[in-house]
Amino acid sequence: MSVSLWCEEVEVDQIQDQEQSEAQLRAAWDPSVSGHRVIQRLLHMEERYMPSMLYITLIQRDPERREELAKWALEVCCDCGCDEAVFPLSVSLMDRFLSVSLSVPVSLYCLAAGCILIASKLSECDTVTADTLCAAAEYSFQPSNLREMERVILATLQWDTAGVTPQDFLPHFLATLDERKDSEQGLLSTLRRHSDTLAAMCICDIRFLGAPPSLVAAASLNCALQGLGNKAPSQLALMTEVLAQLCQTDVAVLQCYSEMVEYALRQRLRSGLQQGPTEKEEEVENERPGTPTDMREIDF
Repeated sequence: MSVSLWCEEVEVDQIQDQEQSEAQLRAAWDPSVSGHRVIQRLLHMEERYMPSMLYITLIQRDPERREELAKWALEVCCDCGCDEAVFPLSVSLMDRFLSVSLSVPVSLYCLAAGCILIASKLSECDTVTADTLCAAAEYSFQPSNLREMERVILATLQWDTAGVTPQDFLPHFLATLDERKDSEQGLLSTLRRHSDTLAAMCICDIRFLGAPPSLVAAASLNCALQGLGNKAPSQLALMTEVLAQLCQTDVAVLQCYSEMVEYALRQRLRSGLQQGPTEKEEEVENERPGTPTDMREIDF
């Protein structure tokens, strides 16, 4: 079977009919591919996939549309049960495309869907189909339009689609903390889940658009550690120093971004409580929320 990034759902459907009985398993995490060497490589590559300052400046003047597209992409990825790497990569592709072209396509939702389609093909065995993405956009565009948009995105980015996202750093940061015995084994999966949630929230937030993915990952993990509340202040300070060293930044900068993540989380949870059942304003104001365990618990 030939491997292609092109959107050919007919062939995919025929292959799936022939292979329904075959189980597809994801490889387990390999500790040998972690460590400072891998982190250094990711740090060296992340600058290559950052959007331009001109794009960031233009988006900050009118951030609502970009946040709307990012939230829509998150909802689609959650509804389709996509891998955790699909959403951040799709938003990275969208930002990079707009940063290079500096022109708005006819359908922004078609652009976001095309980025989800490419990210799904890069990260998953069972990819999202064009029909599913068209249905998610209430058929504001057709599969033929999505296929053409896919070609435009790939041509604009010159097929350089495997970008670096905050989710790429999180397992390596967690593995380093585990090696230092700074975290109990039972808490690693919880920390990873919370950190993924916070990193996804930062990707939707325009305030973190110009931040390096490594810094967003470190700040999300640091915020998750503080939110769990099972570490002494001295241990949290030591972990913050370790994370600052891993992402090659100052401790004060990492702490500042961690506070920004905490503030953004409070805003999301407060807006969700205000839209839900009637709550006393005093209880909402005095409540100190911990990090949620699922992206669906944050009202994006």
